[in-house]
Parts: sequence; C-alpha cells; structure tokens
Amino acid sequence: MSDNKTSNDASSNDARRSGADSQGAPRSANPTAPPEAAAAASAPGPEASATERASTDAPSSAANVEPVDTAQARRAEAQQGAREARASAASATAAQEAAVREKQRASGSPRASLAENLEAATEAEAASAANAQSASSDSPTGRATAPPPAVGVQPKISDAPDFTTLNPPPLPLPEQAAAPAQPAYLKQSDSAWSVFGRIIAARARQIFDRAGQRITQRTLRIGVSARIFHPEPGAKGLRGKTLQYLEESIAHWVMSRDVLVFMIPTVGHQGMLHPSNIRLRDYAKHLDGLLLQGGADVSPQSYEEVTTRPEWPGDRVRDMYELELLHEFVESGKPVLGVCRGCQLINVAFGGTLYGDIATDVPTAGIHVNEQYDQHRHSIRFPEGSTLVNMFPHQREAIVNSIHHQAVKTLGRDLNIEAVSASDGIIEAVRYRKSPFVVGVQWHPEFHRAGGAELLDCTPLLDTFLRVARETRF
Repeated sequence: MSDNKTSNDASSNDARRSGADSQGAPRSANPTAPPEAAAAASAPGPEASATERASTDAPSSAANVEPVDTAQARRAEAQQGAREARASAASATAAQEAAVREKQRASGSPRASLAENLEAATEAEAASAANAQSASSDSPTGRATAPPPAVGVQPKISDAPDFTTLNPPPLPLPEQAAAPAQPAYLKQSDSAWSVFGRIIAARARQIFDRAGQRITQRTLRIGVSARIFHPEPGAKGLRGKTLQYLEESIAHWVMSRDVLVFMIPTVGHQGMLHPSNIRLRDYAKHLDGLLLQGGADVSPQSYEEVTTRPEWPGDRVRDMYELELLHEFVESGKPVLGVCRGCQLINVAFGGTLYGDIATDVPTAGIHVNEQYDQHRHSIRFPEGSTLVNMFPHQREAIVNSIHHQAVKTLGRDLNIEAVSASDGIIEAVRYRKSPFVVGVQWHPEFHRAGGAELLDCTPLLDTFLRVARETRF
C-alpha cells in the first residue's frame, strides 16, 4: 500500500512539473546526449525546493521491467534445467545400485554385508543431496526439489514423508522366494482327502458320544408287579370288579432314587373285554428292571405240594402272572428284586418249595408274623459267601421286620442263601447266581426307615439293584 501511494504522489508531482516546464523551462538542447548526462542535467540543484528534489521523473528511478515474452522464456528454461537435474540424479542413483548388485554377484554372496550396504547407502545419499542442490539452483522458485528416494535406502526419521511418490518394497531375489510352508499340525503325507476323512470321523464320534450320553443318562424305568384284588361273590361296586394295584411305600422307596416306576398289569385274551397283542415280554424289553412286591400267599399248586392249611389257598392267578414276568426279565438279562412274597416266588420259579405255614410246619421256629404287622422284627445274620456282606460291610447281623408265615423250604436250583434268621435258621434271603442280579429278601425294606434307626438301612440294596439295571439296560 505504501508503494502505491508513493507512486501516485510521484505521478502528481510529475504532472505539475511538466506543466511548469512547458511554460517557462527551456527543453534540452542536446536530445542525443547520454542518459547519465541527461539525468545530471535534469537533477534539481541545491536551491531546488523539496518537492522538486522528491521528484522521480529521472530515468534511473524507473522500474526495470522485462517484457512478458522474455520472462516466460526464462521460466521455461529453468524448468527444463530442473528436469534435466532430476533425470541426472536418477541416472546416478541407478548406476550406483547397479554397481552394488554387480559387486554382490562378483563376491558370490546373495546379500551384501552390513558395512557394504551402509557404504552404498551413504554414497547414494550424497549423490542425491548433490543432485538436489543442483536442481534447487536451477529451480525458478529458488526452492529445493527433493529427488525420489533411492531403492533400498531408508529415509531419515527427521525427513517429512513424501506421500506423492510410490515406494514399493524391494522385490525378493529369486533364491529368497520360497513356497508357503505347510501348517505344523498337518502331517507331511496328508492330502485333502485324508484331512476330509478325519473331519468326518471326528464329527461322527461327536454325534455318537452325544447319543450315548443321552441313552446312558436316561432316567431308569422300573416295573413293579401288580397286586390283584379278586371280586368277592355277591359283592357290588368295586368289590365286584378285579382290581390291580401296588402298595404306596414300595413305589416311593424305588422313586427315592429318582427313577420312574410302572405297575405292570396282567395280560391275556381269555375273559378280557378288550384283548390286545401286548405281552409281558414287551414290558421286559422296554423296562430296565423288575420288582416283585409282597401280598397274598403263593399257592401250593405252584410248587406242587398239598396245602396244610386249606384256609390259605394263595393266589394261583397272580402266581402264573408273576412267574411268567420273572422269567421274561431273567431271559432279557434285566435285574429282579423280590420282596417277601417275591423272595418265595423266586425260589419257586427255580424249582424250590415253601413252608405253607411256618408255625405248623416248623413248630420249633420263632414267631415271624403277628398282629403288629410291620412293627414285628427279629434278627438275621449273613452266612459265609453272602454277597450282602459286600452291600453291608462290617455288619454280619442286622435287625429286620418280619411279616410272613410262609418261608423257603427246599432251595431252588442255582440259588445261594444270602441271609438266615438268627434264632431258628429260616432262610431270609436268596440269590440266583446265573444272572447279574436276581435277589429276594423275606423282609420289607420299604418299611425300615419308618420302623426306626435300629432296623437295617436297605439303601445299599436298592442302589445295587438300580446300578445293575443301568448297566444291563441294553
């Protein structure tokens, strides 16, 4: 702004002075005089006023401005010089790199030593700096133009990165290029098909393991034989119908181990209003174990003896039903546990016989039943070789309840005596030795917990029965 103002003031002074000169001042007599002489002649003297001394009309004060064509020519010439300097720098750098590679090949090593690389990098950097200085001197703007970085030379950390140039990583030498390595977890001889086969096999094992886990952890299903209530002659209502039921305590005792209990009804065609094709073997196939509960006497006809007490004929219908059920479970390899009447039935099933009435047939025997029912008790002992010793370790005698007037007389085939009455030797438990678990006990273990702490805790007996049921369920 100050330069423009000064120029304007100078122009005004020139105009005024030009008017004054045109009026009175004589023009120069020698128009062909040199410029220096003209300037000296036109310069104001000491007596001139301040306005005249400040005048810039002298030719020497004019701006030295070049024509437009001349300025453009000089700029083009400067740019051409910069391009030639850059090309020269690139040629010098390429020549240095070629010399380094030739030296590496001559030495026979695929890679130069650290000292040689540093030396080559230093020479390349010095050449680049010299070329850059030369290019900066020819640049029209006076600024240094940075040459492209040499291949293999890392720029200094202090230098600003140049994002306008492409710096691809150096290509590896042919001897350095290697095929991708195989994963370490694969065998050297593995092929795509072998790996695929192992994947399929692993998936199949996983599926089978899950299926086996579901099957083995399935809740056990225990069948309980039914008690039968036969209709009374001339009775009305339910007493005139055949009823099949189970005693509550026996079901709850088995369910205390979180298993399912199913009462197994009788099957057949004769006299049935609604016949079916279901047989007892179907229950043995789909259930995991059988429990024969107590109840009515075993009929003497079932073990081919004449009764000594006609008032106790027993239940022949139930005998035939439970004997068939027992044999179906034994043939299926499923465990069987008999309680009271069930123990006597196991003995009969394998050809044994019974005392129809202990008091009548064995007068020297102790009392095994009275009106106290499950509150009546006596002592038992486990003889040598009894498997109950393993269920009740460190215990050779125990107290149990006694609610039976029939008992094992002659032992059936392939049966072992597991427990006897401590006072009279009456057989209190038997086991069939040709099956995983077919055991009968003469007492009622389902009543023991309510009977008091002095009675034998029969939980090990139930656990052994259920464990075998789980092991033989297939």
